[in-house]
Amino acid sequence: MRVRFGPAGNSESFYNAGHKSTLEAPAWLHGMGLDAYEYQCGRGVFIKKDTAVKLGSLAKEYDIGLSLHAPYFVSLANPDEEIRKKTIGHILKSCEAAANMGAKRVILHSGSLMKRTRAEALEIACETLSLAIREYDDKGFGDITLCPELMGVRNQLGDLDEVITLCSVDKRLIPCIDFGHYNARNYGTLKTGEDYAEILDRLEAGLGYERIKSFHAHFSRIEYTTPGGELRHLTFEDTEYGPFFDSLADLLVKRKLTPVIICESAGTQAEDAANMRLTYEEAAKQYKE
Repeated sequence: MRVRFGPAGNSESFYNAGHKSTLEAPAWLHGMGLDAYEYQCGRGVFIKKDTAVKLGSLAKEYDIGLSLHAPYFVSLANPDEEIRKKTIGHILKSCEAAANMGAKRVILHSGSLMKRTRAEALEIACETLSLAIREYDDKGFGDITLCPELMGVRNQLGDLDEVITLCSVDKRLIPCIDFGHYNARNYGTLKTGEDYAEILDRLEAGLGYERIKSFHAHFSRIEYTTPGGELRHLTFEDTEYGPFFDSLADLLVKRKLTPVIICESAGTQAEDAANMRLTYEEAAKQYKE
């Protein structure tokens, strides 16, 4: 296992270079020195089976690790039975598309609190996730890893402790730690190596080292407001808001962690992912010397 870096979807430069199809992404990313790609189904799972299979074949050829982001309207914390059925359906459809393309991870949002306490919403989400896992096992998707995501808006379920609890529903679940979301929902407190270390320590204490060794991650700089949290994604050229990757890179090397790191910058996600790869390689080089 190694740390993998790549973008969420296609950056502006991909299209500016004349590319029109996501099937061209694996070769393009390989040329940039990247080795991960998160296929975006935020507005619904529409990719056709033959396209997914072709994408998976090309990704394998160019050693691009694939993941898939499930629709944003997945709502684990909604108690309405019809919404719950739809949520499970979205998860299963996401897993089917992931299986077709050979993606090993599906990233999930947990939904809003909807005027319930965090404890009430978390209980509902755990139950919904458990039901979804039962059905995805029945459908033969058990080898695809579901990754509950740490969320950036404070009235959404999905702070660090809640993500750990969601992952405790089944030992196959691993967290998607969105460091930009963490920084936004905590109003810019993610600054030092010690701040990053606290996150990693809590993950390890809650789920164990072997389980979190290759966790999933999102990374971008995000503008935030108080008291709401996340407002909008930025690029690495925007330096007013964090977080910054250097301190995390050092910790990944020291702790021998090998996450998949997906960059969600606004339009420059491939370039910023390549920037993170270079930062990580420099950190690794220093520890070898």
